[in-house]
Amino acid sequence: MPADQLVQNLESALSKIPLIDPHSHIDPLNPVSKSLDDILGYHYYTELAHSAGMSHAPLAKDVPPRDRVREIVRFMDRYDNTAQYGWFLDIARTFLGFEGTKITAADADKLFDAAEKTFAQSDWEQQVIKQTKLEKIFLTNEFDDPLEWKRGLSGAGRGRIEGPGESSPTPAAPTVSTAPRQAAPLDPNVYVPCLRTDTLVFHLDKPETRRRITAFTGIEVRDAATLRMALARIFLHFTRNGAKACAISLPPTFHPAPFDDEHFYEQMQFHDFHDLASGVFWLVAESCRDFRLPFDLMIGVNRRVYEKGVYQGQDLFDQRTSLLQYKDLFNAFPSVTFPISVLTSGQNQELMAYSWIFPNVLPNAHWWYSNTPPFIKKDLTERLTAVPKTKLIGYYSDAYKLEFVKPKYGMYRRILANVLADEFVRPGVLSETDAVALGTRLLRDNVKEVFKV
Repeated sequence: MPADQLVQNLESALSKIPLIDPHSHIDPLNPVSKSLDDILGYHYYTELAHSAGMSHAPLAKDVPPRDRVREIVRFMDRYDNTAQYGWFLDIARTFLGFEGTKITAADADKLFDAAEKTFAQSDWEQQVIKQTKLEKIFLTNEFDDPLEWKRGLSGAGRGRIEGPGESSPTPAAPTVSTAPRQAAPLDPNVYVPCLRTDTLVFHLDKPETRRRITAFTGIEVRDAATLRMALARIFLHFTRNGAKACAISLPPTFHPAPFDDEHFYEQMQFHDFHDLASGVFWLVAESCRDFRLPFDLMIGVNRRVYEKGVYQGQDLFDQRTSLLQYKDLFNAFPSVTFPISVLTSGQNQELMAYSWIFPNVLPNAHWWYSNTPPFIKKDLTERLTAVPKTKLIGYYSDAYKLEFVKPKYGMYRRILANVLADEFVRPGVLSETDAVALGTRLLRDNVKEVFKV
């Protein structure tokens, strides 16, 4: 059998697997795009266009969406070598009828018009879900999100956290769709709540955060006891509404430590940021243990490195992060599963080693700056040849709109098919059938088992 035929066979088989996407930023009341501006407003495209020479001007809120799209596409020939361009080309071909080999500035208006017509279809959400073979997708929900959509009621509560690391908005933020939000998802069961705890951990010292806690739970956080009561009510609310995970994004210097009951009030009043955050994080881990939720850790984000960057295009990494900072956590909570994402491929070996040793540590997907084919291939090969197959969560989309799930998972499946062929089928380690079963485990089975969906 020709080498490329084997890969094609594997990729074809893997493409038939219904997906459970364990991490995204989808808004269940606005899950699909309303215009091409929603697609190209994804931070990857504004970052790349800006990096390639585009100014901030097209991203101003008063710029008409068509003009912004024209400008982002005008710079596309400077970054059409990237994986992100490949995602957009896939979207254009799959959903917008584009038949060309390369998207140029001359295609902007035609694609914009095609998107307006296509995305306006009343069943567009269902079409995308069906074409993507998407069974479920996890969300990113703030602690005081009432999750009303889960019960089929109108209203969405507070906005979701923004950005892959949830940076605060900047004046250069692109506009967002002004189309009316639907009262509830067409299929609420597709969307799985996930409690995002960044605000609780890193901003508890702010009066506004405590005000929100009181408004949502009815508990005024005055001391350690009331904080524990408030966390219990938040976790109870989420688990009753079908949440299957808790998550947080962490800076490279973060070091968890047991909660200090005695000095909590002092830490909060005097903004003792590091000790307060470390202790509150520990309480969140206790809640994950008590409510039996996995705790997703996304480790290594430095905020606002590029201060004049575009919206969500300011955060980077450095080499200071080590999982050694989390050893006490992993040892203290053996019953809590920690799916871990690292920002750099360079940290993959350490993550692989911790997953090799600790039963409760799992490698989780390929995140952000590691989400390009060369890094995915290297990291995936290391994980598949060293970590128990039952512990590998292959991929998540990190998407803001459902249209991105298909191209992102398509990229991953192609790489997975190549790695399975090179490392397992050709050497005779696995049959083609067994290789597909292994790929299915990464794409779906482990997600079902780890998150109990």
